[in-house]
Amino acid sequence: MNTATKKTILVVDDVPVNIEVLAGILGDDYNVLVATSGAQALEMATQQPDLILLDIMMPEMDGYEVCRRLKSAPAISGIPVIFVTGMDDAEDEIKGLSLGAVDYLTKPIHVAITLARIKSHLELKQNRDELQELNRNLKQQVRNEVAKK
Repeated sequence: MNTATKKTILVVDDVPVNIEVLAGILGDDYNVLVATSGAQALEMATQQPDLILLDIMMPEMDGYEVCRRLKSAPAISGIPVIFVTGMDDAEDEIKGLSLGAVDYLTKPIHVAITLARIKSHLELKQNRDELQELNRNLKQQVRNEVAKK
């Protein structure tokens, strides 16, 4: 697949081996960006990746705070966030989803499940983006027709 047509995934984790694992399973099908801190993730999110895989347990700024800030910034709030974490308590998952994450995967990851969920959420995002574009075009057409009268 051509790199220009590949979707881009931002992997956010402070543990190098976790980054290596995710980059290894994603690298053939996706462009992979890497951030090793919450602050770096927020900065890199301005590059508009198609999806963010976000760890929760990180120093300085945890994944919950990163997600909260992502979802409160209009320019980047539409980027789907999937938490990928060692925290497997239902309360943690509920908290992550309530902050706006679209999914929650626990480590160690299951490769096939991870890839399937990523694919599904990328398709949902593409469909949402196309629908928003159609809606903008329709609104413009209506404005144009009203202006003609």
